[in-house]
Amino acid sequence: MVKKQPHIAIIRLSAMGDVAMIVPVILAFAKQYPHVVITVVSKSFFKSIFKLIPNVNFVSVHTHHQHKGLFGIVKLAQTLKRKKVTHIADLHHVLRTKIIRLFFLFSNVKIAVTDKGRAEKKALTRAKNKVFKPLKPMTERHLETFAKLGFPLEFSQPYFLPKLELSDRTLEVSGIKTTTWIGIAPFAQHQGKIYPLDLMEQVLSNLSQQQNVTLFLFGGGKKECEVLKDISEKYTNVKSVAGAISLEHELELISNLDVMLSMDSGNAHLAALFGVKTITLWGATHPFAGFAPYAQPLENCLVADRLVYPLLPTSVYGNKQVEGYEQVMRTILPEKIVETVLKQL
Repeated sequence: MVKKQPHIAIIRLSAMGDVAMIVPVILAFAKQYPHVVITVVSKSFFKSIFKLIPNVNFVSVHTHHQHKGLFGIVKLAQTLKRKKVTHIADLHHVLRTKIIRLFFLFSNVKIAVTDKGRAEKKALTRAKNKVFKPLKPMTERHLETFAKLGFPLEFSQPYFLPKLELSDRTLEVSGIKTTTWIGIAPFAQHQGKIYPLDLMEQVLSNLSQQQNVTLFLFGGGKKECEVLKDISEKYTNVKSVAGAISLEHELELISNLDVMLSMDSGNAHLAALFGVKTITLWGATHPFAGFAPYAQPLENCLVADRLVYPLLPTSVYGNKQVEGYEQVMRTILPEKIVETVLKQL
């Protein structure tokens, strides 16, 4: 009897940063198990990230129409059944993925789920009886999931995506690289993770005065694009790429940066995937929750002052507001940020 070729479906439907953090694990898996067919199941927007990994298939999930609601989830599960997957790595572990797993309950498909450490994260962020200690990074949690499926991974060395060649479309925005390139992503999904714009402008002004430096501003959404465009027009060596190029071309640009300065957000994780030196700013959240950018030193994570705001971190994702903690990021001084950026150069 011919043994069936292993085919693993890797499911992660979340936000950009969460999805980006599974990339190093998949890079390691693809290298160490070349005989296994890999299908990544994620939001369609992220397809351009995974096409950078050779021999990885991609199933686009459209949660707002094609795969919306129960019937949409059923349709997605049927798609995976038709692909004859033999293993499922559920790296998301939410209601939607639990329903998908039900469709394989009485099959020979082996299933493993990432333990997201919800109780530990709650202990880290609660106000009373807080347990302030570093939690297991999400990459390590995902490694455990693959080990449960019978695919232990050697992960002592870093796994990065290769630097990308700048296409003509990207060069139209960036120009040919003749200076040091610094990326700055000053926004995040939640207000609790955004550095005050007046202080960020001080950082920008200082960095723009450095010799042979070009700054690129990253963001998304109409309002962010307008704000970044207005800021960039104040300086000759600052360019906003927000809304100007697709994610595919942004990845090309990010991979060629010398340094990325970002909030605790998706752009930090994208830069880290290429081994770009990445500096992150943390307000309501904290790198101890396990979401620090991949393979970056802890000293590159600049956190708000817990002596002034002892309840920090107050949130895992920055979506919880605590009264009196709206200005925690002001304790991260612009001078400290500039010093940390220049140290990387």
